[in-house]
Amino acid sequence: MGFFERYLSVWVAMAIVAGVALGQFAPAVPETLSRFEYAQVSIPIAILIWAMIFPMMAQIDFSAVVGVRKEPRGLAITTIVNWLIKPFTMFAIAWFFLTVVFQPWIAPDLAREYLAGAILLGAAPCTAMVFVWSYLTRGDAAYTLVQVSLNDLIMLFAFAPIVVFLLGISDIQVPWNTVLLSVLLYIVIPLTGGYLTRRTLIARHGESWYDEVFMKRIGPVTPAALIVTLVLLFAFQGDVILQNPLHIALIAVPLIVQTVLIFLLAYGWARLWKVRHCIAAPGAMIGASNFFELAVAAAIALFGLQSGAALATVVGVLVEVPLMLALVQFANRTREHFPQ
Repeated sequence: MGFFERYLSVWVAMAIVAGVALGQFAPAVPETLSRFEYAQVSIPIAILIWAMIFPMMAQIDFSAVVGVRKEPRGLAITTIVNWLIKPFTMFAIAWFFLTVVFQPWIAPDLAREYLAGAILLGAAPCTAMVFVWSYLTRGDAAYTLVQVSLNDLIMLFAFAPIVVFLLGISDIQVPWNTVLLSVLLYIVIPLTGGYLTRRTLIARHGESWYDEVFMKRIGPVTPAALIVTLVLLFAFQGDVILQNPLHIALIAVPLIVQTVLIFLLAYGWARLWKVRHCIAAPGAMIGASNFFELAVAAAIALFGLQSGAALATVVGVLVEVPLMLALVQFANRTREHFPQ
């Protein structure tokens, strides 16, 4: 990793502070940007996420995608962990901490709202950010694409039933247009752009120039777009964060426990099955991280912008990036224990 990527956790911390400060001292900026939405998806955020994942999409050799069928274990682990384990462990862990352990500090009604936000996070495995984690762990980009695409397909059908079941509300309205638009923005558009870019430039300049010159030039776009994305996210939610410092710390506890548990489960399972590290690490990251764009949008749509559910999803963003960076470092340090 380069200098910027190596100290990414430092830039993330600075981005959080800058985002909150921007929301406090220049509120016109997030207020103006928040108007550019469709189906409760922020268009500026979508563009930045596109910039984040485009370099990964552009480096994919699509001829390698067909090789995924030779290593089905990675897909099996990702699918089982994300849809048969993760939503239910999130519910159990969040319920235990928020309604039992932290009962003296959180009112029951508010605890249920926080629990709802945790459920929304647990039912939405990571879509966009996992390409960043895959990139930082030197993951197989083509395989990561297939893992994420499969999760997106399942999410279209499983997100609503799982949320309905865990919330115990039969008439909950899940924003299907938000799910579909997010898949279009975070998968279809950058995937198409990456494919066309790779095909066109290799035809003109050759594969060596593409890998050694073009990819190195656009490589810094990913971490830079990540930082700007975080600045805007925390500019949007700065007031909520500053008004609830204790509750933010309490909400963070079950989210951290859940993230580490799911990562270790998927990562350890992959090691037992002797899955290659370039598949095991991104697969574990998919389960550990969350599709926070969808979770935040769904929480706002279902419970309101000032709800406890919305706050819980924002806390998910707050803790996820630094924690995932720590897990990236752990995965890189343990690379030698996996087949290469």
